[in-house]
Amino acid sequence: MKKLLLIPLLMMSLNAIAQNVMTPELLWKLGRVTPLGLSNDGKNIVYNVTYPSVAENKSETKSYIISINGGNATEVKDIKSLLKDKNISPDGKYIVYNEEVKIDKVHGKDFYPDLEKSNVQIYDALDYRHWDTWNEGTFNHVFYKENKDGAIGIDLLKGEKFNSPQKPFGGDEDYIWSPDSKNILYVSKKKAGTQYATSTNTDIYEYNLETGKTTNRTEGNLGYDMSPQFSPKGNLTWLQMKRDGYEADKNDLIVSLKGMNMNLTANWDGTVDSFMWSKDESKIYFVAPIDGTKQLFEVNFPGVTKIAVTVRQITSGDFDVNSIVAISGDNAILTRTDMNHASEIFSYNLKKKSWKQLSNVNTKTYASLALSKTERRYVTTTDGKKMLVWVILPPNFDASKKYPTLLYCQGGPQSPLTQSYSFRWNFQLMAANGYVVVAPNRRGMQGHGVEWNEQISKDWGGQVMDDYLSAIDDVAKEKYVDSERLGCVGASYGGYSAFYLAGNHNNRFKTFIAHDGVFNTQSMFGTTEEVFFNNWDFGGAYWEKDNAVAQKTYTTFNPITHVDKWNTPILIIQGGKDFRVSEGQSQEAFQAAQLRGIKSRFLYFPEENHWVLKPQNAQVWQKEFYKWLNETL
Repeated sequence: MKKLLLIPLLMMSLNAIAQNVMTPELLWKLGRVTPLGLSNDGKNIVYNVTYPSVAENKSETKSYIISINGGNATEVKDIKSLLKDKNISPDGKYIVYNEEVKIDKVHGKDFYPDLEKSNVQIYDALDYRHWDTWNEGTFNHVFYKENKDGAIGIDLLKGEKFNSPQKPFGGDEDYIWSPDSKNILYVSKKKAGTQYATSTNTDIYEYNLETGKTTNRTEGNLGYDMSPQFSPKGNLTWLQMKRDGYEADKNDLIVSLKGMNMNLTANWDGTVDSFMWSKDESKIYFVAPIDGTKQLFEVNFPGVTKIAVTVRQITSGDFDVNSIVAISGDNAILTRTDMNHASEIFSYNLKKKSWKQLSNVNTKTYASLALSKTERRYVTTTDGKKMLVWVILPPNFDASKKYPTLLYCQGGPQSPLTQSYSFRWNFQLMAANGYVVVAPNRRGMQGHGVEWNEQISKDWGGQVMDDYLSAIDDVAKEKYVDSERLGCVGASYGGYSAFYLAGNHNNRFKTFIAHDGVFNTQSMFGTTEEVFFNNWDFGGAYWEKDNAVAQKTYTTFNPITHVDKWNTPILIIQGGKDFRVSEGQSQEAFQAAQLRGIKSRFLYFPEENHWVLKPQNAQVWQKEFYKWLNETL
């Protein structure tokens, strides 16, 4: 009798395991995979896994290798011997690196040495702070030295008040060796002060070790030039945006061949994320957004022939290809995510068109969970276009039930909304808490052509807002949606969207959440550190009274203008070190809501920037997010 009971008990146990769902605590136990490349012998993939610890409020990173054919991963303590050091010149004689150099006087004691205890910073131009740090007169510079102990470094930008690597996110990918070891190429925006804050014109510079002379390899281009690589035969290749001041311009793939710059993606209606050459130099593989996902593409390289250039999509499916780790024989080693799975390393066979998962950092965890279901939906917009809308359904979804539903507003504003996996705005977690999530690929999203992407610029409160409402109105017709319990949430431009819709939603929504959102476009223009962004997206400065486009941004499209129509609870979240959308934006919004008697809460993170990165802060963020929804929706 006891033996007979074991089977149903076991089935009940397995069923219980399968009914587990994602939680904030579990989300921050997941390992975060970062590929480093192929081992020197080409047989293994080397990667890091970062494990957050909420208890210790920090993260630990471990390194692993796994065969390119799959199998068990092995932890390694020292990866230096496994990977080629790209900072060492190809001939092995030199090493390139970067350091911060103090050039400008900024602090009181810099000007007045006898006043060492003064606490003051003095600026004569913009670029006095960026992202989450103040400019203290230091600049990132590239150095090189002989590859031996005691060698003295030579500063490639000696005395120059410019950065390479670029701030705030640039690293050693911003400088490379030429194949002959005679030159170092580096990325820099050689503008200072107010000019730096109003421009996106980075260039790729070439420093000759023998002469000490520097040449601008991309002088004719006015927008971003970045991600330099050399082809197998030594042709410089990079990503390029054409227009100065437009940070979300089309990213094209450029190859320098015999003194001519060849744009391989000029006639392709998309934008390139990252790329890698094939070993025979016949083609370049690249990652790009397409129709609500990110996929692997290839473009042939014709060289000096008259063969037509053709872009071809290689992978397809409801997932994101995030990066190209390596091309090994017939296999592309890639990282992949979807809305239910954090990044893992995969092998894709280019001939068989088949996938094989290599790393399994979080596989066991996901196997124990009931997963959400993602559906594609195409909604007709008010101007007659077809718009992709992702609909994420709760685990163990029951169409006969009614669910509270969230309109998710993406930031950017010109970033794609794809099958990505966020550790904050996590659709899997939202669905696991019992919410249907509606995530429209509204105007401004990459992956639907350049025209669709650009339509949001200078029109923040226009067609895009109709897109949002078209999406939520369409999905709200479903019987499983509780149309009396709709919420609207978002960060950055998504936060702006929440603030704007709070005054223009005609009582559709029962609650709002805005994280680091733009509330007052006029004070946003006066406080954000990258002025080029507002010049482009807002259409100009607020004092340009004869500029009709700009004035519309500061009046009709300004959320603060519509506060008199606010009547809905709102949670406002802000990072104290966010200099992109500074804390005054959220303070103004919270004060307005409070003074108007609207239920509201201000969640302030003094040490966080535009994101929330510390484990315990992230847990508070999640707990307050769902606490607010429980209270108001």
